[in-house]
Amino acid sequence: MQGLMQYHPLMISSVIEFAATYHGDTEVVSRRVEGDIHRSNYATINRRAKQIANALDAMGLAQSARVGTLAWNGYRHFELYYGVSGSGRVLHTLNPRLHPEQLAWIINHAEDEALCFDMTFLPLVKAVAAKLPTVKRFIALCDADKLPADSGIPNLQSYETWIGAHSDQYVWPAFDENLASSLCYTSGTTGNPKGVLYSHRSTMLHAMAGAATDVIGICSRDTVLPVVPMFHVNAWGLPYLMPMVGAKVVFPGGALDGKSIYELFEGEKVTFSAGVPTVWQMLLGHMEANNLKLSTMKRTVIGGSACPPAMLDAFREKYGVTVNHAWGMTEMSPIGTYGTLKGKHLEADWPTQRSILLKQGRAVFGVDMKIVDPNGGELARDGKVSGDLLVRGSWIVQEYFKGEGGNILDRDGYFATGDVATIDADGFMQITDRSKDVIKSGGEWISSIDVENIAMAHPAVAMAACIGIRHPKWDERPILVVVKKPNTEVTAHEIIQFYDGKIAKWQVPDDVQFVDAIPLGATGKMMKAKLRDMFKDYSLPA
Repeated sequence: MQGLMQYHPLMISSVIEFAATYHGDTEVVSRRVEGDIHRSNYATINRRAKQIANALDAMGLAQSARVGTLAWNGYRHFELYYGVSGSGRVLHTLNPRLHPEQLAWIINHAEDEALCFDMTFLPLVKAVAAKLPTVKRFIALCDADKLPADSGIPNLQSYETWIGAHSDQYVWPAFDENLASSLCYTSGTTGNPKGVLYSHRSTMLHAMAGAATDVIGICSRDTVLPVVPMFHVNAWGLPYLMPMVGAKVVFPGGALDGKSIYELFEGEKVTFSAGVPTVWQMLLGHMEANNLKLSTMKRTVIGGSACPPAMLDAFREKYGVTVNHAWGMTEMSPIGTYGTLKGKHLEADWPTQRSILLKQGRAVFGVDMKIVDPNGGELARDGKVSGDLLVRGSWIVQEYFKGEGGNILDRDGYFATGDVATIDADGFMQITDRSKDVIKSGGEWISSIDVENIAMAHPAVAMAACIGIRHPKWDERPILVVVKKPNTEVTAHEIIQFYDGKIAKWQVPDDVQFVDAIPLGATGKMMKAKLRDMFKDYSLPA
């Protein structure tokens, strides 16, 4: 016997239509690349998204045709999220931090038929435009008078001219909820990047899971500033979640320095934000240097890489901001875990709560996870034993776009994340390393993350990365690569001494090397493969 309830497919368009109907006057504020502040609202975003849909129809783009975007977080990019996917096409968000050759490869692999870009990226688009045979239309996200006289791109059109020629009357189509909605490519740390193709169903389920109080849990009383880019895993689902709950939106554009973010936080009374640790490091540095406080910020979620303990402490003790970890990956839409305390932890002392919050969090409903040994045997959830982390769920990849990589699931449908982790009895998961970044010294494992977190608490350390170096006796030993804070001095010996009593002696780095910058990937993660290559000729004494 089947249930007797109505069936309506899960459509991304329903989110912006709902927001326009029930939260139509809620503001969508953007710092534009032109430098000014633009104010819109959900009702206007919905109307302009419908103009996009009509414009795509007029271009003759078929269902599931890919539309690429090279854009910062802003209202026009937000409109494209809905106009493209809502009309049945696939939004393909492109990372502008990639090398031009890699960017061209991705656009061609996706077979994008239109490319919309912020004027910041005009030089980048000019460099690759002639190498993009499938792209039929280039659209600059600007007013007509901002187009250069000679852009070097044939038939370049301004966004406002493009959508302005079309009506804002449009009925969002209903179709199979499993139809593709958006496309993101992995960072390609090994081989070429691979495409992860999300569906309307997976995107909606992911957003609804994120709305839970124990997950992101924003509401219509929040003002949200997504620092995490909309070109990075759909900004962790926030472009769908914010209108779903009717929250005020503040888009920062391309100005992600500490001063610019702080000004928006205070000027727009932001209560919630999300981003990677490198951005928060700049914000904390700006506030500390100028003796500033936060008047409305209550919570931030940190993902992409682990939040250093010193950062969690600074947010809590100096600024009264709660930090929650989230963990996931492109293949997971991305949220897999979220770090909030359970009821039984609320009476615990701060050191106990802190140790829990420094983990990556508990699985979100809709995600199953386990840790396994090298033979695939499931390991104990005791918070001590670590193993390869595997996941499955309704918004987790089944296969890569165009079948790249072949079969990527085990016989039980689990996807291997490449992370090494522990899971405790309460379900809290903690990443101990990437499988390729674990350091094996004398048969014992050393977590590079633990070594890095201790270094980050040193007052003179701005950034630290731990890598393994070949050793004639111990197979591998850890060294620490450090970027110093401006106007500070510290020696390698002083940093090594800083580890006394904080970690087992055999886990202390054998050496510290100082560099001007640690290479970061397109999503802000440290590129340890590059670091290992930089130090390939470095040798430790026996």
